[in-house]
Amino acid sequence: SRSASARPRSSRAAMTTIGDLPEDVLVELLSLLPARDLLRACRLVCRQWRYVVDLTTLWKRKCQREGFYIQSLDRSVSDWKTFYTLCHLKRNLIKNPRAEENFQHWKIDKNEGDEWKIESLPGDHGREMPDPKVQKYFVTSFGPCLKSQLISLQKEGYWNQLMDEKRPEIVVKDWYAARYDCGCRYELTVRLLSEDYLVLEEFQPEPVVIEQWSDALWREISHTFRNYPAGVRYIWFQHGGQDTQFWSGWYGVRVTNSSITIGPQTL
Repeated sequence: SRSASARPRSSRAAMTTIGDLPEDVLVELLSLLPARDLLRACRLVCRQWRYVVDLTTLWKRKCQREGFYIQSLDRSVSDWKTFYTLCHLKRNLIKNPRAEENFQHWKIDKNEGDEWKIESLPGDHGREMPDPKVQKYFVTSFGPCLKSQLISLQKEGYWNQLMDEKRPEIVVKDWYAARYDCGCRYELTVRLLSEDYLVLEEFQPEPVVIEQWSDALWREISHTFRNYPAGVRYIWFQHGGQDTQFWSGWYGVRVTNSSITIGPQTL
């Protein structure tokens, strides 16, 4: 006969399933998963998982894990799921902002004089950018030079309901400079457009004129769209200018490091 050690052991108690875990442990485990999986798969598993996926604590934990959590915002954030989503999506929506891919992604709207050109920083009679990662810029000539990009929010991951109900902040920034020995003019227009390309809101400051013998420093212009109308589906960005002395060559305004970002409301 077989020895006692060879006999089958008595069956153990049933193992604990993931559904038996305490809520805080389940939150910790599920917060490790991508948001897409949580919303499209985990939330559909059962009533308990749907409840946990909808918990504020789960999305706050995801914000902590990915570096989006700011303690000073704790009481002011009413919807941590949306806060996480907007932080996760946030990036520069302007493509090729620093002239690293020639004129790719830009539509040339006006190209007069000796036309647009790309140069390396600091350029003749120019200055370095505050951000050392920026190595190139676009430069205008003695005739009007304008270029633009049209951003489709849906293609960038910002669905209609998110834009219409949450109205996240849309932050526009651009950098421009003159060369020391020539005056120039800088222009910027940014429009929030509907599905039919109607203008719902616009930022179009007065053109900036820089006189000859300026300091040639790079300057940033910034604008934040808040509480704009529902229905925003596209953002149209256009900038450029020219020199003011009509010199042959590329003596006009220089532009680079443009950005458009969408994020949660800041307080």
